[in-house]
Amino acid sequence: MNTKTIMIFGDSYSTYEGHIPEGYAVYYSGHREKEPDVSSVNKTWWGRLLEATSSTLVQNNSWSGSTIGYTGYNNEDCAGSSSFIYRFRKLKNEGFFENNKIDTLFVFGGTNDSWSGAPLGVLKYENIEESDLYFVLPAIAHFAEQLTETLPDTKIVFIANCDIKSAITDAMKSVCERYGLVFVALSDIDKLNGHPTELGMEQICEQVLAGTR
Repeated sequence: MNTKTIMIFGDSYSTYEGHIPEGYAVYYSGHREKEPDVSSVNKTWWGRLLEATSSTLVQNNSWSGSTIGYTGYNNEDCAGSSSFIYRFRKLKNEGFFENNKIDTLFVFGGTNDSWSGAPLGVLKYENIEESDLYFVLPAIAHFAEQLTETLPDTKIVFIANCDIKSAITDAMKSVCERYGLVFVALSDIDKLNGHPTELGMEQICEQVLAGTR
């Protein structure tokens, strides 16, 4: 994988204190009182990947607890806050993608869409309205379509966590096949309290590298 510049849209698995936009919720910090924690940013899955590919990070747009679609935990409306779709649109409107060259974009989400119990809806690609984005499956399709439209020359990789609803994993795979994106399904990641340990981070990096070569 000859990656030069990398960007990430993610959730807690990809956060690290001081390495995400200001105001975003963070999980990993290097000094958490509760396990698991990751002792340095270089031991995150993406820190390891940057080193392995000699790449630079354009931005890590990750927000702990965030969902791709508009429905968060306890049916919270995330249409104008933490959702992947909103964060992407905000950057686009600010001209971020016009001003930054991104060779590879990683989308590592869907975990909270699964864990929060957000309604799945039906996977569709046409006539998607704003109201559809409160449902997980059409939200994934819309997000992928918007990414490919905005970044036609960028390699886009969707990473599906293990231990999430199969409907979400299957939807990601189908969406990637439709738009010609790379799909990586993780397996047997070492976790504690639902989050990768340092070993788990190493495993994620290895599986992502293997799936994107």
